[in-house]
Amino acid sequence: MSSTERRERERAQRHQLIITAARELAEAEGWDAVTTRRLAERVEYSQPVLYSHFKGKDAIVRAVALEGFDDLAAQMRRARLAEISPKEALRALGRAYLDFAANRPALYEAMFIMPTDLPFAGSETPSALRAAFGEIVAVVGPREGVGLHAEVFWGSLHGIAVLVHGKRMPAELQGDRLDLLVEHFTPEADRGR
Repeated sequence: MSSTERRERERAQRHQLIITAARELAEAEGWDAVTTRRLAERVEYSQPVLYSHFKGKDAIVRAVALEGFDDLAAQMRRARLAEISPKEALRALGRAYLDFAANRPALYEAMFIMPTDLPFAGSETPSALRAAFGEIVAVVGPREGVGLHAEVFWGSLHGIAVLVHGKRMPAELQGDRLDLLVEHFTPEADRGR
């Protein structure tokens, strides 16, 4: 391996180390605790090294969010593919989404709550975001206006996740909310399955 390849590999490893440290610190103490100073201490590199990878905290949050979308897409895909009927696949995907939001609140916040320059629903949308939304489309379709239906299903899941996390709705009724949502979005032909 050439010295250039080794340096590139080491740089990629440092880049990932910074992202992982930011995720862990945010989950443990919240995003306010994620500062370049704290990250530099945690990864044992100087702040200028962090700035050579990321322009600032917003860029770190963006990188964390992108990883989160990959994780969410994989979790929803596993849930969806584990079910046979369209209705149960819809329920499993919804449960996976809500579990993800509940179990990884700081990551979910980076993905959906914090300001970001990640473009949604456009030609510049990163593949990780497209993959996550594609999983929702896969369980909501096929039907006319599938994208719109998928957006409303996603928006409903997001609303439930945020309201439960903020203690505006009781967590113990989350299963009932999901059942109601699934019934509403299950095509009539698949409701008995």
